Amino acid sequence: MAENSNRDVVIIGGGHNGLAAAAYLARAGRDVLLLEKLDHPGGAAVSAQAFDGVDARLSRYSYLVSLLPQEIIDDLGLRIRLARRRYSSYTPDPGSPGRGLLIDNGDAAATAASFASVGAPAAEAAAFERFYAECRKLTGALWPTMTSPMPTRSEARQLAEAAGAGDVWESVIERPIGEAITRGLQSDLVRGVVLTDALIGTFARADSADLQQNICFLYHLLGGGTGDWDVPIGGMGTVSGELERAAREAGATILTTAEVTRIRPGGTVDYRHDGQERSASADWVLSNVAPVVLDRLRAPDGLQGAAAAQPMNPNHLREGSQVKVNLLLTRLPQLLDRSVSPEAAFGGTFHINETWTQLDDAYRAAEQGTVPDPLPCEIYCHSLTDPSILSAELQASGAHTLTVFGLHVPDRLITAENNEAMRTALQAAVVKSLNSVLAEPIEGLLLTGADGTPCIETKTTLDIQRAVGMPRGNIFHGGLDWPFAEDEAPLDTPARRWGVSTDDPRILLCGSGARRGGAVSAIGGHNAAMAVLESLALESQDRKPQGSES
Repeated sequence: MAENSNRDVVIIGGGHNGLAAAAYLARAGRDVLLLEKLDHPGGAAVSAQAFDGVDARLSRYSYLVSLLPQEIIDDLGLRIRLARRRYSSYTPDPGSPGRGLLIDNGDAAATAASFASVGAPAAEAAAFERFYAECRKLTGALWPTMTSPMPTRSEARQLAEAAGAGDVWESVIERPIGEAITRGLQSDLVRGVVLTDALIGTFARADSADLQQNICFLYHLLGGGTGDWDVPIGGMGTVSGELERAAREAGATILTTAEVTRIRPGGTVDYRHDGQERSASADWVLSNVAPVVLDRLRAPDGLQGAAAAQPMNPNHLREGSQVKVNLLLTRLPQLLDRSVSPEAAFGGTFHINETWTQLDDAYRAAEQGTVPDPLPCEIYCHSLTDPSILSAELQASGAHTLTVFGLHVPDRLITAENNEAMRTALQAAVVKSLNSVLAEPIEGLLLTGADGTPCIETKTTLDIQRAVGMPRGNIFHGGLDWPFAEDEAPLDTPARRWGVSTDDPRILLCGSGARRGGAVSAIGGHNAAMAVLESLALESQDRKPQGSES
């Protein structure tokens, strides 16, 4: 490859959104170069053999799919299979761990009986179902807008009102979500199950005035208009792998181990590849890295610190708030609650120490600088839904994977100096929380790798930042934004209408930091590609001589 090249589009970052943008633009005939710093594309949406000598492909960072539109799967011809989980969730009662709430998507009567078994009021099961049914009116109205130019707030509200969701709009968009939860539900445990949707990766309380928890809640219920979260068959790597295939087959050039070092005015991107300094010039630069990383790349030498401290959007500096622990077990553990099989309990989202009160207590503890005790956790067992991520030998042995997501562990607790100690402490906190609802200690069920090390790994926010470039470990690349534009916002360019603009009209956001980014959705990549193609169409129209045929 020549040291300098000219392209139509350069994409910085080969995560799943960058791959989606590359596929769309290359299919439209554009000359696309994608630059990825790591030795493989996919970013956080990958599968990995995390444990030495153990043939299990873990979805190490991202693990479920909800927001990936069928439209994108169809447009790009992606061969992706998503499996629905029968069980929505299981939540042991921390006051009496021998009982728990099992929400069974396939058995409404059993679910109602489970509500009664944890002491919920007689009408709580119906109220729970009614709460989410009302929310689906709102998400059903907004979901189709995610792959179109953004509506304004007023237009989005009109869509909600037309769908009979005017009251839900007020509860979810205008007022702290905690008010709706406490108004509609009575049980401390049931309220907590609902509140977790507002707190995953977000350090907030139910009544936080900035409504970050509301935006998180909306995104967790938005996918497909229903909020169903599915397991990608073959692991998360199949999603990014299919996007990579689509991009390469369309003609996009994808370079790995290509670290971008600077974006210069005029669309020149400097990068390091094969030990050489190179550059590529393009009409369009699409950024699939976090917005604060983009700010640093665009800053002149010597001013990177200032640019990092004062990003274009302060919301992009929001910290991540989680710890992730992956485990590989010889078998599923037995529960203190003997009325529920481990296969059912782990078949959906397993909530631990996540009642309404416990979540608020955990927030207060973290705000004061300590690790919550007990640590609120939720667990996903991908291998129950998709055994193919395990070798035939592991499947036959009864082995299973567990992924634990610990809430209310804000990045402010982690420093470069204490990271190793905090990783150890957080892993211990996760194990303690998990063991509080088990009839046997989880440590005794861990498989061992070829080197004799137990198969458990823990990722702090700093580990996530270092591994996949998410500043402050924020899994959304920064604070989430509403999926609509404020009424007074300028929407005078395609980039602004599609929610992918920066202060440079030729540099667009195409990742999770875009207006409707976050999660494994490919929406950011799709929308940036649409903005480029719309801009090119407008430019072509402007170049036509007056009076020429359309």
